[in-house]
Amino acid sequence: MELTRRFSPIVLLMLSINGMIGSAWLFAPLYAAKIAGSGAIIAWLIAGAATAIIALTFAEISVLIPIAGGTARIPQVTHGLFTSFTISWIAWLSALTMAPIEVQAVLQYASTYFTSLTYISADGVPLLTGLGYLWATLLMLFFCIINVVSFKGLVGFNFILFLFKIIVIMLAIVALISTSFHQQNFLGLKLDMTGWQAILSAVATGGVAFAFTGFKHGVELAGEAKNLKIALPLAIIGSVIACLIFYLGLQIAFIGALNPVDISQGWKNLSFVGDVGPFAGLAASLGLIWLLRLLYIDATVSPSGAGLIYVTSTARILYAMSQIGYVPKFLSKLNSENFPVAAIAVNFVIGMFLFLPLPGWQAMVSFLVSGMVLSYAIGPIAVLCLRKEIPNYERKFKLPWVNIICLLAFYFCNLMSYWTGWETMWKLSIAIVIGFLVFVLSHKKNQPSSSLDLRSGMWLIPYLSGLVLISYLGSFGGIGLISFGWDFLVIGIFSVVILYFAVKNRISVDATKFDLLLKPYAEVDPQSFPRRREPIRMDSRPAQE
Repeated sequence: MELTRRFSPIVLLMLSINGMIGSAWLFAPLYAAKIAGSGAIIAWLIAGAATAIIALTFAEISVLIPIAGGTARIPQVTHGLFTSFTISWIAWLSALTMAPIEVQAVLQYASTYFTSLTYISADGVPLLTGLGYLWATLLMLFFCIINVVSFKGLVGFNFILFLFKIIVIMLAIVALISTSFHQQNFLGLKLDMTGWQAILSAVATGGVAFAFTGFKHGVELAGEAKNLKIALPLAIIGSVIACLIFYLGLQIAFIGALNPVDISQGWKNLSFVGDVGPFAGLAASLGLIWLLRLLYIDATVSPSGAGLIYVTSTARILYAMSQIGYVPKFLSKLNSENFPVAAIAVNFVIGMFLFLPLPGWQAMVSFLVSGMVLSYAIGPIAVLCLRKEIPNYERKFKLPWVNIICLLAFYFCNLMSYWTGWETMWKLSIAIVIGFLVFVLSHKKNQPSSSLDLRSGMWLIPYLSGLVLISYLGSFGGIGLISFGWDFLVIGIFSVVILYFAVKNRISVDATKFDLLLKPYAEVDPQSFPRRREPIRMDSRPAQE
């Protein structure tokens, strides 16, 4: 049984925006400002521009290969099993963190009134109590139930959450700017080496890059989208642009509304009543009681909407991994509504354990960003590979200046991963090693006679180990051997070399297999699918330049 095409362009756009605007808008303006001061505005612009460039590559590749769980399927086409598993493992593990992040956000805000939900650790981080874990379990279960009961219920509930959160965000921006706006809060920004390092740290660890991760919902749900040439670019790129506008408005309103006295001791010491929910604390200090009430309602609605959609898209990654054979076949089981119910159930169980090693909202965010941007790297690589292998396939969305855009996209992926810092990167490296062990055991059991495609995936070893080494030697939590400024050049050279070898070591596309891959989906929506204009060589060996 296959997933069915049911998401219209507008519905897919709303799903992407709803998944993108979650807890990030409630917390990121505070964390980003504490790290970078008024430079947080620049951090949003950098993250938005970088994400938009990365999203462009996924728009082209997702229209060409519009299959559920695209993160797992796309690298399988270009580099085979080993690369596909590695990328999908990293993406799945990162996306799996999202629903717990949103649940953590809901309970962190709610703890202002219900203090028994959280307690403050010695490091000043709000952590869940036993009662908090119970409510976290109930919320996670709620997200899963909505995802398996009814398609109409999922879409309808998503629309209500989407509409409410957008209205509250616009009201918050207007209310804060019109009530209290101190222009002096934006002065004194020093764009020296220290200032830029703070801005880039805010991108990776302040929740800024995290705020844009939802653009990939369109990639994972591509196998269920209608009118592909409109739906996928609209959802993938449109969601980034729309959310950047909202986030900039919120950050400007937040900084402007702060009393200058609150930042007189430095931005890193910014604190006020209710800072577990910064916008709520700010509204309370300004006497905006009506906004305060709305914010506390939206503190449940916004993260719930994002968590709901991440349960949807993360299950598609695991569903695709199951269909390929990386994980047990029962995980691709669908219910009567054609939802991957087994994948959703397993994600719920594993997701609950993530509250333990990654306590607190900001710790979860850093881990997610580091893994998610690594999985983004396959977008620009796959675009270049398929431009060389199947240049004559019809592309209903085609990038201009493809070499430049893909190189920039790959470079930005590596930069954002590096900016998360050594403390996060070494934890991610352990998760990747565990993934390799899972792959070996799974392949031995499920596909013992098939090729591992190790030759075409060998670029991954220097790529992943190189990023970890650069992080260790770098200035973002590392030993500082590579100083800030020079690290841009080091990562730039590293990106060019790895991108070259990744494209060079692609597997040659077998035309018949490529057509067969798309055939089941094309039969459902034939007008939207690409067509082969002329024969392609049929060769499964690694391609040579």
